[in-house]
Amino acid sequence: MKLVQKLTLTMVVGMCVVGAVHGFLRVRRDAEFFQTDMRRDHQLPGRLLGAVVAGTWRTEGREHALKVIHEADQADNRVRITWIDGPPAGTAGLREGRFYTYVPVTLSGAVSLNGASLGTLELSESFDEEAAYIRSNALRTMTTTLILAMVAAVLVAVLGTVFVGGPMRRLTEKARRVGAGDLTGPLRLPQHDEIGELAREMNAMCDRLAETNRRLSDETTARLRALEQLRHADRLATVGKLASGVAHELGTPLNVVSARAKMIASREVEGDALTESARIIGEQADRITRIVRQLLDFARGRAGSAGGSLALTSRHPGDLRALAQRAITLLGSLAEKRQVVLSLEPATVEAPSAMVQLDDGGLDQAVTNLVVNAIHAMSQPGRVTLSVEMGRVTPPADLGGGPDEYLRLAVRDQGSGIAPDVLPHIFEPFFTTKDVGEGTGLGLSVSYGIVRDHGGWITVDSAPGRGSTFNIYLPPAVPERQLNPSS
Repeated sequence: MKLVQKLTLTMVVGMCVVGAVHGFLRVRRDAEFFQTDMRRDHQLPGRLLGAVVAGTWRTEGREHALKVIHEADQADNRVRITWIDGPPAGTAGLREGRFYTYVPVTLSGAVSLNGASLGTLELSESFDEEAAYIRSNALRTMTTTLILAMVAAVLVAVLGTVFVGGPMRRLTEKARRVGAGDLTGPLRLPQHDEIGELAREMNAMCDRLAETNRRLSDETTARLRALEQLRHADRLATVGKLASGVAHELGTPLNVVSARAKMIASREVEGDALTESARIIGEQADRITRIVRQLLDFARGRAGSAGGSLALTSRHPGDLRALAQRAITLLGSLAEKRQVVLSLEPATVEAPSAMVQLDDGGLDQAVTNLVVNAIHAMSQPGRVTLSVEMGRVTPPADLGGGPDEYLRLAVRDQGSGIAPDVLPHIFEPFFTTKDVGEGTGLGLSVSYGIVRDHGGWITVDSAPGRGSTFNIYLPPAVPERQLNPSS
């Protein structure tokens, strides 16, 4: 029920209750007044008649006394006078539409309580006129109350709609817009009561929320820009580490190109041999192009977007095993230089089940950082193993949810492990245990942020002397048939 309707109903009910109570009290007061007036009108003539009846009874006998009573009854048509031998059979007051009054008569007079009792004079008068007046009065009171209630209802409905219903409806619409995120369009109410004050406070609240949203947007943009700059700085640091390996990779095809070019220039080859040399030069050039493009793609990533800010690129399903294989290919030269073998364990899940939502290069950077750290963690020749498998795990509390199926990409090394006092801090920005100049302390922190952006998390299983295992957990990509059930 609307507020104005409640106010109107409350007013009508209140007026009716007040009118009913007033009418009841007035009817009772009128009835008491008429009865008191009748009793007073009966008492005086009753006492006078009783004195006359007592005197006549004493001097002339009973018959003359009853005759006096009969003559008195005939003289007044409005009041009926009856003689009762002994005490009255009923009580004085209103009974069966008539009002009764009893006056005892004694030999010494009607007003005396001494002497022998002769009987009682019963004076009765019809109460119909008074009752009709009382009913008429009650009807007028009821009618007046109903009219007042209707007038009050109309006034409350009109004034309530103008001063309460309309403003409250506008306040409700404003609240809905605020709930939907629309903070524009201030609410203007001309009234200066509590509702008007509420509207002004709501406008002020919207202004404060708009300003807070603007500041949050600016701070979020600045934070994302700084985060992407950190990620790009870490990416460039990794590129620097890869430079020597890439230079070694480029050396072989460049030597082949140079030798074949010299053979062609000195005319040492002719005919089919010349064509073969040209083909080999083209193959090696393509190989060089692939190596350089791979390095450039890794170096650019999302930082190549306009303005160098964090670009919220669209994500697409990608094979997690293929991503791990790309990291092994990119870091093969660096691992070979440190006498570390990189390998990808045989698939334990089918290709469609290993699909996750990928962005343009972000997750590649995270996996590459973990593999680079695994290579650097090994001071002796050994092996770094990558594996991809599906398992049912419980995500961290801050991600929420219960146990579910997640893809796990594990990076295992045979290094010296991580000390227990260092383990809680490894994902903190700029935290590093490497010598000055060998690490920025950003790799693991950036990797952790990238994985969280993809809806996953990273765990570490490590102990001194038995190596480390970094686990990346990611939700599997939703199949197309689930995204488009109607297709």
